[in-house]
Amino acid sequence: MPKRTQFSRSSSDSDSPRKNLGSSVSTEPGPGPSSSSSSCKVNNKSSVWSGLLVSPFSIFDSEPKGCLRKGEFCCSKKYNGIVGIGWTSAVKRMINSSSMRRIFGMDKTGIPNGSKSDIWLLGVCYKVVQDDDSSIEPTQSEGFSAFVDDFSSRILVTYRKGFAPIGDTKYTSDVNWGCMLRSSQMLVAQALLLHRLGRLWRKSMDKPLEQKYVEILHLFGDSEESAYSIHNLLQAGKTYGLSPGSWVGPYAMCRTWETLARSKREETGNADVSLAMAIYVVSGDEDGERGGAPVLCIEDIVKHCSVLSKGEVDWTPVLFLVPLVLGLDKINSRYLPLLAATFSFPQSLGILGGRPGASTYIVGVQDDKAFYLDPHEVQPVVDIKVDKLDVDTSSYHCNTVRHFPLDSIDPSLAIGFYCRDKSDFDDFCIRASELVDQSNGAPLFTITETRSSATSVEYNDRLTSDTGVPELDSFDAVSPGESDGSSRPEDEWQLL
Repeated sequence: MPKRTQFSRSSSDSDSPRKNLGSSVSTEPGPGPSSSSSSCKVNNKSSVWSGLLVSPFSIFDSEPKGCLRKGEFCCSKKYNGIVGIGWTSAVKRMINSSSMRRIFGMDKTGIPNGSKSDIWLLGVCYKVVQDDDSSIEPTQSEGFSAFVDDFSSRILVTYRKGFAPIGDTKYTSDVNWGCMLRSSQMLVAQALLLHRLGRLWRKSMDKPLEQKYVEILHLFGDSEESAYSIHNLLQAGKTYGLSPGSWVGPYAMCRTWETLARSKREETGNADVSLAMAIYVVSGDEDGERGGAPVLCIEDIVKHCSVLSKGEVDWTPVLFLVPLVLGLDKINSRYLPLLAATFSFPQSLGILGGRPGASTYIVGVQDDKAFYLDPHEVQPVVDIKVDKLDVDTSSYHCNTVRHFPLDSIDPSLAIGFYCRDKSDFDDFCIRASELVDQSNGAPLFTITETRSSATSVEYNDRLTSDTGVPELDSFDAVSPGESDGSSRPEDEWQLL
């Protein structure tokens, strides 16, 4: 097996190291202390009971109004079902109100438990404490500063208000129902950052905005003119039950992105192959909704890339989306180490998921905690034009580092990976195969060489090409459980 280099970076990799960002750390989904909206003023001196008393008539509002309270739930935990707003929504608003959070002590701050463990953020490892000096507080270390610099450079997409009505509806805001769509936009935006600017890119605080960066933001604007807007996502997802004001699950969201990417490719004719990026959903069987672990078929990927590039190139950059159901009401704990391990993959795009009822974009882990970007802040629409580099993009980034226990994640989720070229894909398969070996018979997903084969594919130590990258034909088809000469427990993958 080719030597695997640990993927890490020092603070010198950043365009603008921010060692004194004054960033804060919070623990639960919902806007942090710095989150606010110009039209929403909260009286901090209000009675605790004010958070408990909800108007009995408020649950009958046909369309959300005003601002979202801190941590308000918006998304059903159903995997592919759509539900309406009713008594459940009212109870969630009451239980998750800021007053209730203070009563139950949910507003903790700081690095999880003062941990000095390494942080993995989308394939990059940050050491908050150096081996030769453990006396420094983790939040004062260069490693933590570099982590915050990286975290705050990821694109944040939140609830917006004041955009043009969606289709023929009167919806001009996605408050209380659009968190899954916004979370998915963040994951795809990260894929485009990797695709166009590379993993070491950081948003500079004192340099002019880069053209490519502005072009990426424009794709996620809140109008039909922006290719990946909430307007176009809802239109593309009608087949999967998406509609304004309704909640949606990760599987339907992944399929919607696949459909939208295909339609936009057909509209533009994909003139510039060098800028193309495929979106591919890894599913368990033909309908993708039930069965064992999702299967990544190499033969299908090769064909997909060939069709996308019209045969002009051998490989096209691919965004892989892997929708999963890892339990019923609660995630099965056997999957937690596997989920955490995916953040060490250089191809990692994080997890589309979050707490039950509140979708977020999970970007990193430390010990048993997950770091995430939260879409539940209401912000005015920003008109991003590709030819204007002086636009204020501060609302698309966040310096507040939030985390929650990984074992509280909703079992319905989706993992994302980005493979730039064939060698990157080969490396991804090596790591994924090793993860299968560690799964004790219950992998997150498996790899197969052809769709018709009934065997899994594992990467073993092989001779490599002159470039040090395994050849595509270096796959071994091995019957499940026979790679090490011993049998494995039956796959206990949860069914929908």
